[in-house]
Amino acid sequence: MGRQPAEPGVWTTPNWVPDGARHYLLHTETGVTIRALARAAGLHASTVLRQVRRFESRRDDPLIDEGLRQLGRTHFAPVAAQQQHKEARAVLQTKFASDTTTHTVPKTPETAELAREGRRILRRLCETGAVLAVARDMEKAVVVRDLPDGGQTRTAVVAREVAQAMALNDWITCADPSARIARYRISTAGRAALKRLLAEAEVEAAKTRDDPGFGEAQSPFAAQHRDWGERKVHDGGGSGTETRRLRYNLAESPLTALARRKDKTGNPFLSDDLVAAGERLREDFELAQMGPRVTQNWERFLTGGDRGSFGEAGSGPEAARKRVQDALTDLGPGLGDVVLRCCCFLEGLETAEKRMGWSARSGKIVLRIALGRLKRHYEDHHGRHGPMIG
Repeated sequence: MGRQPAEPGVWTTPNWVPDGARHYLLHTETGVTIRALARAAGLHASTVLRQVRRFESRRDDPLIDEGLRQLGRTHFAPVAAQQQHKEARAVLQTKFASDTTTHTVPKTPETAELAREGRRILRRLCETGAVLAVARDMEKAVVVRDLPDGGQTRTAVVAREVAQAMALNDWITCADPSARIARYRISTAGRAALKRLLAEAEVEAAKTRDDPGFGEAQSPFAAQHRDWGERKVHDGGGSGTETRRLRYNLAESPLTALARRKDKTGNPFLSDDLVAAGERLREDFELAQMGPRVTQNWERFLTGGDRGSFGEAGSGPEAARKRVQDALTDLGPGLGDVVLRCCCFLEGLETAEKRMGWSARSGKIVLRIALGRLKRHYEDHHGRHGPMIG
């Protein structure tokens, strides 16, 4: 007879363990069904199934395989075995209480340790030519960096358990897991995690020194998604040719991510002129809400109207408000909804699809059509360059 499926809430894991890894271990180690996991997590069964399959396919990676094995032994053993282990450990602790000899045993890193080591190692991996080298006979993982003369230098050493946690969280990736010495490089998720960890450290440092302004420090989870860039903005004063450099977040708008993607022909999914049309609408939208009150009721342009009402119109510039109203009216229901949500409210495409009841992955196609219509609207009413401020 097989094992009886266990309840998902019996086993606990450290906070840093990804939900996908926890679902995988609950399914494979304890026999919890996919549907039971989905009900407990409030997800669709197919989402949990994809998580399980993804981690199963990644077990060729030595760090991920070792990390899952260690988590399975430590946190997902059967309840009876856990109780026996606790009793045996209590006996040993009583018997050898006076023994001062220390023994090195594999352990799961704590969240604070992973954050501290993550800041140190990810910083090193951001250096040009830096990799995290791991071999099966190595007790620790080593960060090495290529030198201009062709040599290499060791810049950091980290516990293997911490490296496993970093791999499970997708902070590092390995191009050839089957190599005798696996070489890991920092991933996009790792760079975002480093931003978040550094922001958390800044907040904690401000609290330690009792800085009264620490409450205004940047949000760590917002910091991991920020990708700062600069652009020239026309001041509009004098001759109108004076410009200044404005610092802004490249990753703030969903249009930026879509502009990086390629279509079937290898061209950008969103061309520069379509992105410019979306940014033009967003600039007018921001201008229209300037003033003592930011309560302009743009939700009345939404077909679903699921955001509620904010009362009377704000006191923003009339011209900018009229340009936004004209553009949304010209686009009409559907197309106006998606550009307002994605370009102005900065909702992600998945959120917009869910709110509007669209099928998955259909939003980007509708958004591209809407941006094409929006571009034509601006060209017809304001000319190619129109009233943009930047």
